[in-house]
This record gives sequence, C-alpha cells and structure tokens, in this order.
Amino acid sequence: MENNNNQVTGELKSGNKKQVRLFYCMECEELARKVAAHSQLITLQSINWRSFDDGFPNLFINNAHDIRGQHVAFLASFSSPAVIFEQLSVIYNLPRLFVASFTLVLPFFPTGSFERMEEEGDVATAFTMARILSNIPISRGGPTSVVIYDIHALQERFYFGDHVLPLFETGIPLLKQRLHQLSDADKIVVAFPDDGAWKRFHKLLDHFPTVICTKVREGDKRIVRLKEGNPTGCHVVIVDDLVQSGGTLIECQKVLFAHGAAKVSAYVTHGVFPKRSWERFTQKNNRSEKGFAYFWITDSCPQTVKAIENTAPFEVLSLAGSIADALQI
Repeated sequence: MENNNNQVTGELKSGNKKQVRLFYCMECEELARKVAAHSQLITLQSINWRSFDDGFPNLFINNAHDIRGQHVAFLASFSSPAVIFEQLSVIYNLPRLFVASFTLVLPFFPTGSFERMEEEGDVATAFTMARILSNIPISRGGPTSVVIYDIHALQERFYFGDHVLPLFETGIPLLKQRLHQLSDADKIVVAFPDDGAWKRFHKLLDHFPTVICTKVREGDKRIVRLKEGNPTGCHVVIVDDLVQSGGTLIECQKVLFAHGAAKVSAYVTHGVFPKRSWERFTQKNNRSEKGFAYFWITDSCPQTVKAIENTAPFEVLSLAGSIADALQI
C-alpha cells in the first residue's frame, strides 16, 4: 500500500507523469544510464545476470517486492541468439510481479530483414520473433507496450498479436536536429538508396530536396543507379533504417559523386555491421577525398557503438531522450 501511495504522490507532483523503474540487459547499461539521466522520473533497477556451470542462465531480479504497483520497463538488446533467451526469461517474469504496467524497449528488432517467404521452406524469423514477444504475460495494467525504432518492413507491425501494444518510433528527428547544426545545412539533399527507404522515411524528411537511387539487375549483378533528383554541388545524406555489410551505401555513394555531389554522408538508425564491416567506412580505409564526410548511427546496437568509439567518420546520435519520452506514453 505504501508503494502505491508513493507512486500516486510522485505522479501528482510531476503533472500526472509516471515514475518508471527501468531494468536493462548488460549490453544496454550505458544507454540505460543515459535514459535515466534524461528524467528524474526514471530509476534504474538491477538484475544479477549469472550462469550455471552448463551455461544456462541463473537470474535474479533484485528488489522484486519493491516494484509491486510500480510502472516497470526493460531495455533489451537482442544482438545475438545467445543473449535472447536470458532476456526473454526476465521479460516474461517482470509483468507477473504485480507491476502497474510493463514496457519493453527493444530499439532494434533484429530479425526484421527476414520477413519474406519466397519459396516453400523459407522461415520468416521476423514473424517468429513477433509471436514470441506477443506472448509476454499481461501485467495488472494490461498488455505490454513494446517500443521499437525504425522496424525494417512496415508490414511487420501486423505480425504482433493482441496481447501486446507495439509502439513504433523513429530516430529521424535526431538526424534532422544534427543536420540543422551543420555549416552547409542549406545545401543538404537527402538520398534514399532504394524505393523501400523512400517509402519509410520521405514523409519525415519532406522539407529537404531528395534523390532516389534504385537497384537494377545487369546479368548476375545488381547495379545502383540514380532514379530521380539532382545531387550536383550538394551535401547528400543517404538515409536508411539499417546497414549490414554497407555495400549498397558504398555503391550509392559512387553514383552520387558521379552525378556531381560535393559531399556524401550517411545515416542509419541501426548500425549492425556484422564481422566488423564498419571498418570499410573508416578514414584509414577510405584515404581518398571520396569517403563519407559523416556516418551517423544511433545507439540501438550497443556493441557497434563500443567498436566505433572515437572513429571517424562515425558519430552516434543517442536514442536516450526519445526512449525516456516513450516511457511516458
């Protein structure tokens, strides 16, 4: 009863905003601290992430009694299959601890690019992951809210069942804020590497001139070409939701320079970069003047953030403030 009274008092003092207890996985500790720094309404909570000798999780949620009647959230990172099970074990348990509400923040939905079945036998792992998340137990406050940033395919919002409330956010406002800080802000042109990126983002960036590239098949190769727009003399920023090897971005960059772009930069919400593929974008490996001026990513993939720290041309735009705001919805 005391916890409930404290919660109500806190909400009244803060204009009906929620006091949120935020748990997090080990990979997301730095991001979680940044989220908490954005709001006095967010208090960090801890979990003992231990393992038995056979490698399976031995987990303990600290101060479990104290979160009864509280608004609770968990900041997750499904960076590899190896860490998903231990986090799901916590995610499934937290709503059952008599909490007032539960929110899962999964900045990057990692299987999002595997959403299609093109022939019998293909496994749509994005749909599988959405089904797993859709079975998170209901808390005392109702269905779990699942916050995801820039999901890869728009139709994936329909993969989630009725037991969760998916909330789709975007990192584009962070990019817009950064672009307005540049000395050549009046010469910015936004480029989309394909029609899919244009469909996802053009309405959020419609006050910038745009260029659209496209992939065409020539024999066994897929070639990137300019579809529409004029990059001549401009600072062109390629915008997409995620990057893996980066091959498409590099080919798009070449096309833009060939059509007269003065500078080329890139923004992706999710810098996945498997097998350290980010190294092909560093100034060390791009000694010519035709490298990327800037490469912006968010901190939705914590392992990448650690890997590229203080490495040009990369800059990290933190989702922390946006996550703090989303926890109040």
